[in-house]
This record gives sequence, structure tokens and C-alpha cells, in this order.
Amino acid sequence: MKIYTKTGDKGTTALFGGTRVPKHHIRIESYGTVDELNSYIGLIRDQDINQQYKDILIKVQHELFTVGAILATDPEKAVLKNGKERLNINKISNENIELLEKEMDVMNEALPTMTHFVLPGGHQTVSFCHVARCVCRRAERLATALNEAETIEINVLTYLNRLSDYLFVLARKLTHDLQADEVKWIPKKY
Repeated sequence: MKIYTKTGDKGTTALFGGTRVPKHHIRIESYGTVDELNSYIGLIRDQDINQQYKDILIKVQHELFTVGAILATDPEKAVLKNGKERLNINKISNENIELLEKEMDVMNEALPTMTHFVLPGGHQTVSFCHVARCVCRRAERLATALNEAETIEINVLTYLNRLSDYLFVLARKLTHDLQADEVKWIPKKY
């Protein structure tokens, strides 16, 4: 299989289903940002962290490929003439979302109550989590903008929202596990 096809040399790309759109189309921006997020999740997973976190992150990476595939599918061509869905994969389920919530609840039990916003940083691994969180929020913003133009599955939006929360809690938990400083943001009064 060749990686290069030369079909995108003039600034367009094909959605799943064959429709060609400009490479700057909101749908391409959406799943491209999900792909970027997936790369940052891989970077976190490559750190010296607890195996439980790695196991959850590999699940997240698989689910982000699902999100990307959903976003990359032309909604007008998502269903074949025989009524079957073109994209023959599992969708993002409530269970996928609930797993993130459960993991956040477990991590939060070991953390001090948050009384202030925290500054990203303190340890390289923690910073990777914060970068991934920000990319996830951007993916969510793009997906919600896409949803205004062309409805997408609600669980995709919910999953991205919950994942950004998960990445924030993971950053706090890793700060705790790595005994790094959690710097509170306390606004200065002038």
C-alpha cells in the first residue's frame, strides 16, 4: 500500500464515502485535531507512569480512532443503499464515557480538594497531560462547530468533553504521584 496518492496535491481530500472537500474544511480540522490529540496521548503513555493509566490511555487512543472515523465520514453517504451503515465499527458508547468518569472518581479520591485553578507544569509528564487537555478542548470546539453545520453523534461531543476533564484530573494525579509541585493560581490584587 502506497502512502502517497497524489490526489490531495491541489488542496482537497476525500471523506469516507468519497466526497472531496478542501483540506481546511471544518470536518477535516475536527478529525485532524483528534489525530493530533491521539499523538499527545501516545506521548503521555510513553512516560514512566502507572500501568493502570497506560491501559486507560491505550483504550482512549482506540476510541479516538473511532471518533476520527465518525468525523471523517460524509453524513450524506454514511448509510448505504441497502440501509446498512458505511462505517462498520463500534460507536462511542455510554460505557466509554462512564469509564472516564469512573477513572476520574477513583483518582479524585486520592487528591486534595481543589480550591484554586492550577498552573500547568511541575513535571514534564504533567505538562504533556495539560497540552493534551488543551488539544482535546480544541477538538471539542471544532466538533461542536461542525455539529452546528452538520449534526454529528452526541456521544462524540460528550466523549471529547469528558476526555478533557479526564486529562485534567490525570495531570493532577500525576502531579501527586510524581511528588511535583501543584502551583495554585492566586490572582494578584493591585
